Parts: sequence; C-alpha cells; structure tokens
Amino acid sequence: MDKFTTVRKVFENNKNSENATTMSAYMKNQFEFYGIPSPERKKLFKEFIKSEKSYKIIDWCFLDKCYEDAHREFQYLVFDYLLDMKKYISFEDIKNIKRYITTKPWWDTTDFLCKVIGDIGLRDTRVSKLMIDWSINKNIWLTRTAILHQLAYKNKTDSGLLEKIICNCLGSDEFFINKAIGWALREYSKTEPEWVKTFINKYEGSLSSLSIKEAMKYII
Repeated sequence: MDKFTTVRKVFENNKNSENATTMSAYMKNQFEFYGIPSPERKKLFKEFIKSEKSYKIIDWCFLDKCYEDAHREFQYLVFDYLLDMKKYISFEDIKNIKRYITTKPWWDTTDFLCKVIGDIGLRDTRVSKLMIDWSINKNIWLTRTAILHQLAYKNKTDSGLLEKIICNCLGSDEFFINKAIGWALREYSKTEPEWVKTFINKYEGSLSSLSIKEAMKYII
C-alpha cells in the first residue's frame, strides 16, 4: 500500500459525518470534509510526520496527491507536514507552495501556507522582493500571503517592507485584502504600537474602514 493510500485509509476510518456537514457549511460548502477536527488530525498523523521528518527531504509528489484530493483535511495535512519539515524547505521550493496557495484557494489554506513562506523569509532575503511582486499580483490569495507572511515576526518585522506591501494594496475593495492589512497592522501593533499609529495617520485617507478597525484593536 503506497503512502497516500495509507493516509487516506486513516482519514476514512476516522471520519465523522455530522462534523463534516458543519465544517463544510463553515467553509460555505466549497469543500468536502471528513469531519476530523484539527487536534485529532494532528494526533492521528503525528507518527507519520515524525517518520517523514527522518528522511530530511520533502516528498512533493505525495503532497501534490494530497492537494488533488477533494477532502479539505488533506490540504490541512500538507500544511502540518510542511510546517514540521520547514527547515528542509528552501526558496526554490516556493514555486510548489505557490501552486498550493492558488489551488482550491480560500482563506484557510492561504493563512496556513503564508506561515511557511514567512519561515523561509527569515532565512532567505530573496523572499522580500518576491513578496513585493506578489503584493501587486492579480491573484488575491498571493497578495494576502504577501501581506501576512511577516505576521509572526514580531521584532524581526521589516517595517519598511510591510509598509511597501500594504501601500501596493491600498484602494482595494477586496474584503480578504483589507482584512489582511488590518490583521498585519494589528499584530505588529503588539510590538510597535507607535509605528502602527503613525502608519494609520499617514495613510488614513487610503486605508479601508475595515483595515483601520482591525489595526486599532489593541491601540489605546
């Protein structure tokens, strides 16, 4: 039995139809679900991912098969896998992650995968230029990734890069872009509240009300 078939069998043996209906509805019925909550999924595949990690190489063919499956938990498994194997992912691998971001795209997988991009960015300065390019891409999920990739950086945040990326997105009427702008600023306000206040004052006329509302959540 190949790796993908083994994993699918685990999913099928643990499916919950009632949960699946609820989870699908939460995602506006765009995706099928096995109905397995995140903590349970991670527990089910803990040993599998641990075994994969021992090889110290990313099995992109396996991940591609996971992304082809209709069940959303397979895409979540890809994120679990990549996050645990992050030290083996290089800048050259971003082309694969980009394909996942733009395949069956929605906020859930985008917000997972931008963390993987962000980790590469801490190790490779080439990510900064790429994120500027993505910030002007017509694909909103690549743009959202660019905005959010520094979300967990805290004091390692490149504020100049953050400003440049957000400025490239000002004037958008896309909910997921404006929400991401607010989220990025809100998170950075925990580290540099004065910078965020200055930014909002500077661009208040161009920022959407949604972005400002989100950004100001922790600012007194």
